[in-house]
Amino acid sequence: MRRDSRLSGVLHVLLHLAEQPGPQTSETLARAMNTNPVVVRRIMAGLREQGLVRSEKGHGGGWTIASDLTAVTLGDIYEALGRPEILAMGNRTDAPGCLVEQSVNAALGQAFNDAEALLLQRFGEITLAQLSADFHARLGGRGGNMTLENVHAA
Repeated sequence: MRRDSRLSGVLHVLLHLAEQPGPQTSETLARAMNTNPVVVRRIMAGLREQGLVRSEKGHGGGWTIASDLTAVTLGDIYEALGRPEILAMGNRTDAPGCLVEQSVNAALGQAFNDAEALLLQRFGEITLAQLSADFHARLGGRGGNMTLENVHAA
């Protein structure tokens, strides 16, 4: 099963945007993400609707951050993405009348709910500013110069 990596990808794009002095095109951001510009535009449109980014058309246009990094949490981004499924596991529902299945599903369901609540709580505690600070600490270990090429180097 393929994992949903949209949250990670969006955070990646947003941190790149935060580091740039001006608007960045979907093409530039797509290169940073190793994806198609259409994918970037689709994701960014949802973030624009939530007021997290803005776009400018025409020559010199592109995407920019519209919010203070200290005010935006991973939870905000998760919400803007439409609350994608967090856990890949789920309950078996082949025999809903089976008392064993009901018992197993009740226990697993509670555990899944508890895990999701804890994760969402943590998402609400982590800001884009904290991610940016971590990035800058890592960048300092590489000499402090950021380009798409050296940030993505192994």
